[in-house]
Amino acid sequence: MTEANAGSRTVACEQARELPPLRRNLVELSLNPDEAFNMPAASLDPLRIAAAQELFVERLKQIPLLAKRAADAGVTAIRSYHDIVPLLFAHTVYKSYPPAFFAKGRWDAMLKWLQTLSVADLSNVDVSGVTDVDHWLERLWSAGHAVLCTSGSSGKVSFLTHTFADRARKTRHIKHTQAWPFTHPTKDREVFWFGPMVGRNSAVEMGITNEENWGKPGCTHALDKQPLLISDVSRSAAMRTRIAAGTATPEEIASFEAVQAQKGVAARAEVAALIDKLLDMRHEPLFIYGLWAQHLMVRDRARERGIPDGDFNPQTVLFPAGGIKGLNIPADYREQVTRFYGSLIQVGTYGMTEMAQLMPRCEARCYHIPPGLILLLLDATGERLLTQADAVDGKLTGRVGFLDLLYEGRWGGLISGDKATLDMAERCACGRAGPVLLDTIARYAQTGEEDHIGCAGTIDAYVRGGLPT
Repeated sequence: MTEANAGSRTVACEQARELPPLRRNLVELSLNPDEAFNMPAASLDPLRIAAAQELFVERLKQIPLLAKRAADAGVTAIRSYHDIVPLLFAHTVYKSYPPAFFAKGRWDAMLKWLQTLSVADLSNVDVSGVTDVDHWLERLWSAGHAVLCTSGSSGKVSFLTHTFADRARKTRHIKHTQAWPFTHPTKDREVFWFGPMVGRNSAVEMGITNEENWGKPGCTHALDKQPLLISDVSRSAAMRTRIAAGTATPEEIASFEAVQAQKGVAARAEVAALIDKLLDMRHEPLFIYGLWAQHLMVRDRARERGIPDGDFNPQTVLFPAGGIKGLNIPADYREQVTRFYGSLIQVGTYGMTEMAQLMPRCEARCYHIPPGLILLLLDATGERLLTQADAVDGKLTGRVGFLDLLYEGRWGGLISGDKATLDMAERCACGRAGPVLLDTIARYAQTGEEDHIGCAGTIDAYVRGGLPT
C-alpha cells in the first residue's frame, strides 16, 4: 500500500467535538430534517445572525486574513446579512497560491500559503523530503490536518482545510438530509460509486461518505484500481492548457496523447465491468451515485443486454450528479435517465466542495436551506446583497454566496461561481417553508473562462502579501 492509500477510506478518526452553542443548535437542527426544513425564515434569521457573530468573533483571532478584510471593509460586528457580504472569500482564494510554488515543489511556501486560510497551526507539518503534492497532502493528514482538493480541471486545484470533526459532522449532515424527504440511509444496500475511493479529493470524500451512510460492510463497488492522485490530475490539466495556448511542443503533445489513450482504454474497461456488475445486481436494493453521462452509459449497456427500462428494485436509491461540461449528450438527458431507471427513489442535493451542509431537493424539485447554512443571493460581482427590491415576481436571481456555520477548520464564508434563483415565497410548492432555490442553477463562467468577482483580486492580494517570493 502506498502512502497515498493509507487510511484514505476513513471518513473521520474522532468524534465531532461540540461547536459553540449558537452554531451547534442551528447545525444540529438538520438531524431532524422534517422540522429543520419547515422552519419559517423569520424565526431562523435572528438565530443565524447571532450564530454568525459568534463565529466572526472567534475567527477574527484565528485568521488574520479575515481580520484584515473586516478592518478594510469597516465591519466590526455582524448585525445583519449585509455585514457578512464583505467578509466572504471568493471561491478562487483556495487556489490563489503562486503557480511557481506548486510547479517548483516549494512545499514549505505552500504550507505558509495554506496557513493564511486555516484555523489550526500548521507548523507541526514536516515537509522535508516531500516529492510531490500527494506526498505533501499525506504529511498534512499525518499531522492531523484533513486537507481535501478539488479536481483542478482548470490546471490549478483548490486546497480546503478541515478538521476531522468537520468531516464527521459533514457525514452526519449528509446522512440525515441527502435522501430527504423520500427515504433515509439504513446501511443495507450495495453501493455503486462511479468514481475512485482512494485519494485526498473532495469527490473521493463523497464516495467514502456514501459508503459509510448507505453500504453494507464490504459491499461498495467503485472505480478503485488506482488512487486519485492530485499530481496526475494537475499535470493533465496543465498540459491541456498548454496545448490550447499553443505552447506545448509536438513531442510533448504526442507523449501526452499516448499516455492518455492508454489510460482511456483501461478506464473504459473498468467502467464497463462496473456497469455489468450493477446490471447483474439490479433486482437488489442499491445505492447508485454517478454522473449523468455515466447513467446514460448504464442505459446503453442495458439495451445491448436486452434489459428493459424500469427493471430495477423499487427500493434502489439513485443519485445522478453533474458532469456534462464539454460532453455531447442529448438535451433531455435527465428525462432519459429517469425513464430508464423507472420507479425507484431518485434524490438530489445542491452544494459544492466548499459547502458542508448540502441542500436537499424536495418533491417539487426545489432545494431547501439547512438552518446552519446562511445562503445569500448577491449581484453578479458578488459585492452587493440582493433584497426584496431586486425581486422579479417574488424571485431573486444572482450569484450564490454563503456562510456555512459548521466548519471549524477554516472560515466558512464564500462567494461561489454559481448563478441561481431564490423563490422568496413563504411556502415552497411542496408545502414546506421557504425560501428555496429553484432547480435552474448554472455557472457564471464556463470551464477555461475567468470568473469576474469584484473582491477576488483584493483577497488574493491579501493572501500573497505575506508570502515568500
